[in-house]
Amino acid sequence: MRLLPHPVVGGEFPSPVEPGTGWPDDPAAPDTPVARDADDVRRLARADTLDGLDARVSVCSACPRLVTWREDVARDKRASFADQPYWGRPIPGWGDPEPSLLIVGLAPAANGGNRTGRIFTGDPSADWLFASLHRTGWAVQPTSHHAGDGQRLLDARMIATVRCAPPENKPTAVERDTCAPWIAAELALLPTVRAVVALGAFGWDGAVRSLLAAGAPAPATRPKFGHGVEVVLGDVTLIGCYHPSPHNTYTRRLTAEMTDAVFARARTLTESQR
Repeated sequence: MRLLPHPVVGGEFPSPVEPGTGWPDDPAAPDTPVARDADDVRRLARADTLDGLDARVSVCSACPRLVTWREDVARDKRASFADQPYWGRPIPGWGDPEPSLLIVGLAPAANGGNRTGRIFTGDPSADWLFASLHRTGWAVQPTSHHAGDGQRLLDARMIATVRCAPPENKPTAVERDTCAPWIAAELALLPTVRAVVALGAFGWDGAVRSLLAAGAPAPATRPKFGHGVEVVLGDVTLIGCYHPSPHNTYTRRLTAEMTDAVFARARTLTESQR
């Protein structure tokens, strides 16, 4: 198996990265239990701690199509990253363990999070998102290039509705539902969250489903996604934001000002509840 050096912290790793081998922020150990199907996910999602849940998420193998895709991408690699090891595993939540803000997205990008081992890291969407988070006080740096780069979230945490990179960024409904217990369990372990920013319609749907699964009272009608739309679900206010994809940002469907306004609004909401 070919080993390649980590571009930030050094050390040599295979692609995909094996758990417990020293990758920065890897929550798993070689003996972390692995979910092999949907029943395993439901059982293993009943973790007592956030660290334990993150470890189990990061080695999940419950969806055969996603496992094959994420590992094929990790082995074959995009030419521009051919000299780097790829994480090639599911992406656990990342950030403050007691956040007031939770950011929910669709899934890792094949050559972004699937490469770097950190959600929303290493691609143009990440550049846009972290620049806004830094401007609005939620992140210590304006960029997030790779696990181990010193980036840190302040009173915020990020998670994905589906934890593995899907082909064409399109997980199936079965894959979404198989993965759902992970995000519901994570929300239950984050009682300090008061605002959730959902990136895109898929992130919005995942956030609504997960908040309800974590115990929020169901609204009379299912809330519809829209940029800047707010819905109160229990103790949490859900805010919609267009996904910071190149398509949305290059066409100016989503501007920097619009993105900053969402995260500034989240700041207002969380500070008003302290």
